[in-house]
Parts: sequence; structure tokens; C-alpha cells
Amino acid sequence: METVPYYPVNEFGPVMKGLVIGGLGILHVFLAQFAIGGGMLLCYFEHLAQRGRAPHARRFLDSYFKVLVLISFVAGALTGVGMWFTTIQVSPRTIGLMVDEFHWLWAIEWTFFCLEVAAGYLFYRYGSVLSNFTRIRLLLAYSVAAWFSLFWINGILSWQLTPGSWIESRNVWAGFFNPSFFPSLLFRTIVAMTIAALVACVVINTMKEPDGGNVSREIRRALIQRCAHFLAPMVLMPLLGAWYLWVIPDDSRSWILGGSPAMTLFLATAAGASVLIAGYAVMGLLRQKLYINGATATLLVALAFFATAAGEFVREGARKPYTVRDVLYSNSIGPRELARMRQIGSVTGDPYPLADHGRYPAEVLRLGARVYRFQCSVCHTIAGANGLTHLAGSWSPEQLRMNFAKLQHTKAFMPPFAGTAEEVEALAQFVMWESAGAPGSWPVTDADSSSAVQDDRRAVIERIERWLSEAGTGPGTALRYRPDVRLLDGAGRVGGEKTERANDREGGR
Repeated sequence: METVPYYPVNEFGPVMKGLVIGGLGILHVFLAQFAIGGGMLLCYFEHLAQRGRAPHARRFLDSYFKVLVLISFVAGALTGVGMWFTTIQVSPRTIGLMVDEFHWLWAIEWTFFCLEVAAGYLFYRYGSVLSNFTRIRLLLAYSVAAWFSLFWINGILSWQLTPGSWIESRNVWAGFFNPSFFPSLLFRTIVAMTIAALVACVVINTMKEPDGGNVSREIRRALIQRCAHFLAPMVLMPLLGAWYLWVIPDDSRSWILGGSPAMTLFLATAAGASVLIAGYAVMGLLRQKLYINGATATLLVALAFFATAAGEFVREGARKPYTVRDVLYSNSIGPRELARMRQIGSVTGDPYPLADHGRYPAEVLRLGARVYRFQCSVCHTIAGANGLTHLAGSWSPEQLRMNFAKLQHTKAFMPPFAGTAEEVEALAQFVMWESAGAPGSWPVTDADSSSAVQDDRRAVIERIERWLSEAGTGPGTALRYRPDVRLLDGAGRVGGEKTERANDREGGR
């Protein structure tokens, strides 16, 4: 247990930690993909301008690049720093493992990002006085650097869900070029092109003549038709999405395709928004060559943002119950550490005191609060988003104890409980106390040492120990239904089924 790191914990009140990092991450991903696709679009329009195939391409290019710099460079850089600041608070062990394994590859990604920023600002400052030869090569440098920034970071992020043979070999390249690397890379490239084209349609509708008047409708129509070419690859999205679903683990695919209603809903949102954008692009812009005004273009950008947000939610949720598949659970506890914690406790070595230590009227509640902080707080709040009092506040004491002890079978996308029977009981008492309104006194205290009470406590601990033993320390996602483990249903009755371990994917049975 000396190897298990405990980190200081920052609370965000009623906002779930996952929502904090998720909300910031979605905005950052959208801006980053806009920068990547924007670089490609800039190269395309510079090529058109130099070939004389689009007389007004140069005017659009200069306007679009200002938007790209202001939004992507400034907001993108700020949210990028914010992501690092947030992740080290929410999941420091996960981000630490990623840096440990891929520090040189991440350094390469940063060099490409530096090249992207340098090329972008050089073009912003001197583009108007550069020769055509220098302009196109500077834009190419910007575009290639931006895409390779995606290339490197995509390998690191996709490794979290599909580490592949890295699990056995610990070879950095086996982890980087993992099973979902190429489908996710190609899918994100098309998303980047789509976002860039849609934002371009918004910018085109804001272009002005040198005298301050609006650019004519025909000029805007011609430029929009050029942008529409960047939307055509969207027709490949269903194939790439199917490829991605095929290579991810079976249980992750089951969450997305119906096992988790929330993830299925977000998948439908992402797919539906993408279909609407692709349908408008193919039928309206490419085939019928329709004109798209600023309001419609802005609406399509909003749809693209919602599709990105829903897709990122699905990508993050598909990893459950892990943050790194088979290495770290979502609460940053490793499978081997979890087995050890079953013997000596999960918070035995936690050096950090409770910030509100005096709020709890009994020591068992303080233990329960520390267990909640260590094992539960990354995905749950007390009474806010995904709050324990909302989810489990109506359960009976016996339901709380059994379902916490068999947590991975209660909800298969949750990690097993990492701790002793005493910690299960403490967490159950903590949830009951919070659900009761956090009263100033609590009937379960250490001062009550009557033999009858102590006998009852011993009986409770023995039942919890039996349930922990029956549940095991493996993830619930590795099991299939078998009738020898039973859980409490919502009415407090014994029911449900245990599932048998199925290693079909690994070839063992």
C-alpha cells in the first residue's frame, strides 16, 4: 500500500468533477478540431487564389484567418491550459500515468503545437506582404503541424480505452498504435474539416467590401460552394463509426448500444446531428448548390458543437469502469491495489484530514466521508449532480450494505468496492446520515458498547464480508449471468443474478 499515491482533493460543490473536466474538454476539443480543419481549408483557398480559380478567395482567407487566430489560438490555448489544471485536480493519477508512458510522444506533440503557433502568427503578421511561394508554404506548415498535433494526442487518448497489446508488452508504440487509433484519427479529421467549413460559411456571411458595404450574394454563394467541398467526406462517417465500434471492447460497445440509456441517448444525439448536417451539405449545398445565410450557418455550427459534445460524452463513458482499460479504475485505483485494500482498508494510508471534520457527530461518519472522498467523489456528489442521496437515499440499510459490497454487480459500469467490510458499513451510514439531512446526532456511535449492540454490529460486518467475498475483486463487465450471486432489488427483496466470468475475448474459458 506504500505504492498507492493519495492526492489532495478539490471539491466543486454540487457540480460533479466529471462535469467540470468534461465541459471544459468538450469546448477545447471543438476549438482544437476547428484549428486543424481550418488549416486545411486555408491551404485549399490559398491554392484556389494562386491558381485564379476563385477570384475572391484571398479576401475570404484573410478574414477567416483572423477568426481562426482569435478563437482557436486564444480560446484554444486558454482551455488547453485549463485542461491540464483541471485534470491534475480531478484525476491526477490517470494523467500522471499517461505522462509517464507517453512523455516523449507528448513532447513531440508540443513541438508540433509550437510550430503551428509560430507559423500561424507569422502568417497573421506578415501574410499580406509575402510572396505566393512563401504564403502557401507557411500555410502548409501550419496545417501539417496542426494535423500532427491531432495525430500524437489521438494515440494517447485512444490508448485509454483500447491499450491493446500494451497491457502485456508495455511497449509504447503498441499502446500508441492501438486498435482504435486509426478509426478515431480518421473520424476526427473529418469532424475537423466539417467544423472548419461550417465556421467558414458564417465568416463568409459577415464579409464586407472595402467601403463597408456587404459583399454581394453571388460572391458569397461562390465561396460557400467551395467550402461545401470540405463537407463531402462526412459520407464516410458511418463506416468509420462502425469500425470504431467494432474494435472497442465488447462491454464498452454494449454501454453505447443500449446498456447505458444515457450513453445511447448521447450517441443518438451525435449521430442525429451529424446526419442533419451531412444531409444539408450533400443535398442542399453540393447537389442543389443552395445559398446558406448566416443564421442557417450558425445553426449548423451549433449542431456540430452538440454532436461533438455528445460524441465526447460517449467516448469518455465507454471506458467505464476504467480510466485506463485494465490498469486504473475510474476512481484511479488499480485492480491489484483494490484486492489489497479489501484486506487493510482503502483510506488507511490517506494522510489528508477532512476539511469539515467537526461536522460529523460520529467517527463512523468521518470514516464514511473519507471513503466517499477517495472512492466515490470523482463521479458523484453528495446531493448535487449524480448525488448519492438522490441515487441511494431511499434504499434501506441492508440494500445500501449489499449493493455497495457488490458494487460492480449492482452497476457493472462501476468499479468494485475497494475496502473492508467496516468501510462498506461506514459508507452506508454516511449516505443514510446525509439523506436524513445531516442531523447533529446519530444513533451509531462508538460510545454505545452494550453487548447486544456489539453483537448486532458483528453480525452486520460478517454479512458484508460474505457479500464482498461473493462479489470478488474483478470488474462486473467481465461477467455473464449465472444464478449464484443475488442482489437487492429496488423494493428491498433479494433478486437478480450473478454472472459468470467470460474471457471469450482472451480465448480462455
